[in-house]
Amino acid sequence: MADFAAARLNMVESQVRTQDVTDVRLHDAMRELPRERFVPEGKAYLAYADVEVEYAPGRFLLKPRDVAKLLQAARPMPGERALAIAAPDAGAGIETLDVAVARLDDDLKQPPAGEFDVIICEGAVARAPEAWLQALAMNGRLAVIERDGPVGKACLYVRAADGVGRRELFDATPPVLAGFEAQHGFAF
Repeated sequence: MADFAAARLNMVESQVRTQDVTDVRLHDAMRELPRERFVPEGKAYLAYADVEVEYAPGRFLLKPRDVAKLLQAARPMPGERALAIAAPDAGAGIETLDVAVARLDDDLKQPPAGEFDVIICEGAVARAPEAWLQALAMNGRLAVIERDGPVGKACLYVRAADGVGRRELFDATPPVLAGFEAQHGFAF
């Protein structure tokens, strides 16, 4: 029987804290969150490894480092409305968190109605869809990895009164979500 509690602690100490993730709230949450619940039973041993783990066809848990750095940049706060795109079902217990959560499963490109303070994507896209940016509330943040080639860039988008700004955060290499690949045209 695997000691997942020890694996969680080791993950935080070796993959998260060493990558400039200094938000103690994230450390605490990642020490408690049973990542093994989100992967198929035969892959539970990979839940705390430094790899993306496929939990459904074409869907992967981000590496612990990547999801921690994205969340730290997005700075979710109690009471904010959050949208998790292509994230595994957290199941019962998610309602105990002090955030309003919407899930985007079927049409990943079209968010549910309303505005969100935080949007995070568990997978790479060639470029953040305009619909995601439009779903940001004032001061809302979108944390996503944009990838068009071997290495992607984690990006933070922030809605302000004068538009949406974009900042690159770090390099990452998660798989690109199906339907979000770069569309390259022919050029002379």
